[in-house]
Amino acid sequence: MKLVKRLGSLLLGPIPVSRDRAISISERLAAATTLTSSVEFLAQREEIREGGLNHWDVIRQVNAESSPITRRLLDLVASPRTTTALHLARTAVSAGLLLHPGNSRWRGAGNLFLGLSSVALYPRHRYGTDGSDQVAILTQLCTGLARTSRSPQTQDALLWYLAAQSNLSYVVAGWLKLVGESWRDGSALPGILRTRTYGHEPSYRLTRRYPRASKALTHGVLALECLFPLAYLGGGRLARPVIGGAAAFHVTNGFVMGLGRFVTSFLSMHPAVAYTSAPKDHPAVAGRDDRAMLANALLMAGATAGAVAVGVHRRLRVVAGSGSSRHVTTRHGNRLQYESVGGEANQERPVLVFAAGMASTPEHFAWLVEKIVAEVDCEAVTYARAGYAGSRRGATTPFRLSESVDDLVDLVRSAVPPHRKVVLVGHSLGGELARRAAVQLGDRLHGIVYLDPSHPDQLNRSAQQSATARSFGASLSLMIWSLRCGLGVLLSRPQWLQDLPPRCRRRVFDQYADSRLWEAGRREWRAVEEDFRGFTGPVGPTPVHALVISAQQTVDRDPEQLLMHHELAGAHSGEGRHARTVVLEGATHDSMLTHGRFATEAGRHVVDFLNSTAPSPHHAGTDAEKEPRP
Repeated sequence: MKLVKRLGSLLLGPIPVSRDRAISISERLAAATTLTSSVEFLAQREEIREGGLNHWDVIRQVNAESSPITRRLLDLVASPRTTTALHLARTAVSAGLLLHPGNSRWRGAGNLFLGLSSVALYPRHRYGTDGSDQVAILTQLCTGLARTSRSPQTQDALLWYLAAQSNLSYVVAGWLKLVGESWRDGSALPGILRTRTYGHEPSYRLTRRYPRASKALTHGVLALECLFPLAYLGGGRLARPVIGGAAAFHVTNGFVMGLGRFVTSFLSMHPAVAYTSAPKDHPAVAGRDDRAMLANALLMAGATAGAVAVGVHRRLRVVAGSGSSRHVTTRHGNRLQYESVGGEANQERPVLVFAAGMASTPEHFAWLVEKIVAEVDCEAVTYARAGYAGSRRGATTPFRLSESVDDLVDLVRSAVPPHRKVVLVGHSLGGELARRAAVQLGDRLHGIVYLDPSHPDQLNRSAQQSATARSFGASLSLMIWSLRCGLGVLLSRPQWLQDLPPRCRRRVFDQYADSRLWEAGRREWRAVEEDFRGFTGPVGPTPVHALVISAQQTVDRDPEQLLMHHELAGAHSGEGRHARTVVLEGATHDSMLTHGRFATEAGRHVVDFLNSTAPSPHHAGTDAEKEPRP
């Protein structure tokens, strides 16, 4: 019985460490990280020379939009002499912190120098820095400020901050892993160990030999990271197993995956966790000021409330739509929001109905609609599929792609007068929905314009598409959970958003910061993956005019896509029908819509298509054309 108690006291309980001891251990471990980093640079200086991975003439282009002062400072730091001098100084200071004991303010100055110099050099070594450098910066700034301050309350506040960052890093990493299917089913660990970058062949063989143990270890890592704050439970009773398990995890990664700097950098935050998790009545932490924990909790609560308020406000704007938004209810009970512009003066032209891609918005067509309506004065209808923007899904049955096809057909029949012809314009998945809707629309359909469309056989024929399918689903889930947690307030505005017309930017950003868009995208993706992987082909004939516009970068990266795009055009060929394919030079899958120049060029092709297929005495129809236009 005594032996059990003794083992329990060794394995369970707090790790008593004093304030000064916690600071001392943390700064030494962080100094070891910086020493390793600078020595690695000095041994690999060819990386900054011409042709190297971090040659400044190339790397500096990333900061092209920075202010002139910032660019000049970066150029100064990036000069070979300055960079080398900084690393030599960092090596000397790191060695001094490791070799000489004490708690003087000079040590604080040394920590601050290491942290700030890492910040200054971070843009210089864009390729080669990693999370270990970021953790070391955080630790060095906290310990540096703690050393330079003589106030125990300030030092405790800084240690609480460092401990909170440590908890946050593990919890976020764990819950993000939990979103991924490979971590839940246990296949993540073998998958990592078999890679060339982080792999370790002997360890990989062990996972193959003992799959149950491998799965248990994978789930153990998940549990350790997700439940790391349990170190604070019951006055730190679980601090030893939690901190010990995390330390063993990093040491193992350092040996197996070659992540040596991660060992010292992440362990540098553990003393702060040990200090703050010990019960306050323990002699080692006597007089500890825990007001920072309460302040952090209040700040977190306030930030959460603010994030919720911002999210609710954004969703209300998204659902409300514009003043011209209309609605139609489909046979499945879905309520679709749509808008119609142009075409008042010309009733002879077909009505263009635009179907967006997956996890996309109707506003993506803004440039294209503007170009086409201005050129040919036709009516254009854009709509949001069920679950997107102000459209609601009322269907209770499991989602299938046929539901979105039916919704598109019902939208056309409700929003377009019966005597008007229709041209469906679909981007990505929207193109495949348009192709399938053609069967139900029959004679009402004049033609289809495919914009870098999906092909129902692409997951079977394209190795690239098939390989990225699993990670794409995980990315959608990650976005959903991040936005549900209120992190939409931290979402930065991507460059493609700035390329859209100014009137659309806020509404598009509101949609992308709303989890509903990503939930709808994930629902569609699951249906797409099931439908496309079960496709046996070939694509059936579609007896209407067609224009297929491919983005050059799409077909350059995956030539199989170009073949499939030609097959879609070929399905429309026949006497009296136009079936044309065009490659939009320089465009990507998304920029062909979001970038004004590419969208205008795509619009010109659509206008030519509409003019060439318009019935007239001088245009009786030609055979299918399948060569790209010059």
